[in-house]
Amino acid sequence: MNNITLIDKDYKQWISELSSRFRQSQVKAAVRVNSTMLEFYWSIGRDLSQKQFLNTYGSGFFKQVSADLQKELPDIKGLSPINIRYFKAFYELYSPLMQNLPQVAEDFNRQIVPQLAEELFSIPWDHHRRIIDRCKDNPPKAIFFVRKTKENNWSRAVLLNFLDTDLFEREGKAITNFKTSLPTPNGDLAQQMTKDPYCFDFLSISKKYTEKELKDALMDNIQRFLLELGNGFAFVGREVRIEVGETEKFIDMLFYNIKLHCYVVLEVKVEKFDFSNVGQLGGYIVAVNHQLKGENDNPTIGLLVCKYKDSVEAQYALESSSQPIGVSAYQLSKLLPENFKSSLPAIEELESALGDSE
Repeated sequence: MNNITLIDKDYKQWISELSSRFRQSQVKAAVRVNSTMLEFYWSIGRDLSQKQFLNTYGSGFFKQVSADLQKELPDIKGLSPINIRYFKAFYELYSPLMQNLPQVAEDFNRQIVPQLAEELFSIPWDHHRRIIDRCKDNPPKAIFFVRKTKENNWSRAVLLNFLDTDLFEREGKAITNFKTSLPTPNGDLAQQMTKDPYCFDFLSISKKYTEKELKDALMDNIQRFLLELGNGFAFVGREVRIEVGETEKFIDMLFYNIKLHCYVVLEVKVEKFDFSNVGQLGGYIVAVNHQLKGENDNPTIGLLVCKYKDSVEAQYALESSSQPIGVSAYQLSKLLPENFKSSLPAIEELESALGDSE
């Protein structure tokens, strides 16, 4: 009886492993299908660009190509006139990145750097269309978003969000002392982690907001806030209490960055940057290193996000600090009138009005 039970257990485990193996093969197959399809799209775009058919046949050419291809390939989707225009744009957007590469063979996979090919052909076609729309004539910006999509497994909605927030122009732009205060390559990785300005356009707060109201709004939108901070950030806590001698201190927000393997102390200021901000943040960094940092953790990093900053003043302040600190501004776009809250009916008023209408 016991042997049968053991056999049943092994059998069930084997079935479970087979199921898992099949799902993995499905994912791999889907990736291969997507990659093969994109290679085909690229080859069409390459032919359209190089053969100059458009100059010969005019504006109706894409419609004619679509009709002819669908006649020859009735089971293949995605061959609409609009999509065929995108095939050409797809090739022409990224081909400048390969112009200086050796063309050693006719085989397509050898005509492109393997890493770049793997990146280009690993994200969904609909994502490519969105990137093409927003990054025309800017191949470095386009490949930046391709890589970010692949690295972070962005959905279409997330990609569109970052395409609309100038992430390419903002990433890695904070004023920092990371290169002098952190070992290589941690300094470079930490710099890439920063943005300037940080975009808090997902918040809706009053024009005369206080520091507490801003922090409350960020906490109420913590998922969007983490998305803006970037991949690898995990929220540890707000108003984190630490003891420094006989003094009690509270850190605004504490995060842990999984990629950098370190704590990140984040201070938010609703006023203009001031020299004193660096001293305060540096003290918090030292305290976290002494009290929270583990043996396998890298040195703690500080981020100061303020309403305004003078770049020269910030640079001078950072040169005076031995602690790794970055300084950025933030921007808002949904500021409500001061009397907005007061203009809304209270819950009691709504309940009373509903009661009267019954």
